[in-house]
Amino acid sequence: MTAAISVDLVSKRFGSKVVLDNVSFDVPQGVVFALLGENGAGKSTLIRGLLGYHKFQSGTVQVCGFDPIKSPLPLRRAVGYVSDAPAVYEWMTISDAGWYASGFYPEGFLARYDQLIQEFQLPPKSKLRDLSKGMRAKVALSLAMAFDPQLLILDEPTSGLDPVVRRSFLESMIDRAAAGQTVFLSSHQIHEVERVADWIAILHQGKLQIAAPLEDIKASVTMLSISMKDPLLMLPSEMHSLEVLHATQNGRTIQLMVRGLKDETLRAIHADANLFEVKAVRPNLEELYIGFTQPMQGDLASLDRTKFSKAM
Repeated sequence: MTAAISVDLVSKRFGSKVVLDNVSFDVPQGVVFALLGENGAGKSTLIRGLLGYHKFQSGTVQVCGFDPIKSPLPLRRAVGYVSDAPAVYEWMTISDAGWYASGFYPEGFLARYDQLIQEFQLPPKSKLRDLSKGMRAKVALSLAMAFDPQLLILDEPTSGLDPVVRRSFLESMIDRAAAGQTVFLSSHQIHEVERVADWIAILHQGKLQIAAPLEDIKASVTMLSISMKDPLLMLPSEMHSLEVLHATQNGRTIQLMVRGLKDETLRAIHADANLFEVKAVRPNLEELYIGFTQPMQGDLASLDRTKFSKAM
């Protein structure tokens, strides 16, 4: 099956600043795909490149089978887009905005738009210049969804929405994916993303940390909490090969986020007389995000107890 979005070794610089550094991933069709990252991680730059608003210095992208630079019009017929700061004609009413946009889309757009603004409880005769940020976001979402796009790209789509509308909107994204459409969203609302996303990609300082199904990531990562009777004694040798994503220490307790924890390693930890209150649980998305964006340098094998305490 052709990917809805394919990104291959994409890089982007502004002057000497590298914003995207050899980023590669595919977005399968019919999923809710969430792009996470701190401010300045390169999320919006990537999205604008996917839409053909600028060229990448290197690498290639395909969106709904189209090259954004070579085939901008077919791409726009297939993709609905909502930016983090939607541009509108201030003098228009909400109803005028739908009528104006309907000239670019097939029959049925206006009826669907009217239905959406009614669901969002938007007053059709209100001027766009008089709307709050949240109401503007609802207008932009209505315009983007009214032509039933094959792919919906959303950059911070719920910014400014009240909690009830935000929840309803995100749940509707699940319905769109279930109907075979693809939703690609960038958001800081990690708890909300966790409820709706099938796939997760994490950008950190322009580099892709991971892109995979959320449940697969959770299944491969373990939050390990260990208390030590004597913090100066060595940890079990089986722990030295652990891939540690993140680590913190509070007194005699170490908390590790590790990938690929083996059963024999966990058994060795439980059997060590110096260790107690051993807990191993699956992380939530917020914990995963911290682990992939604030990685620990080195591993336990390269750190003695004193250095490990300082590294925390």
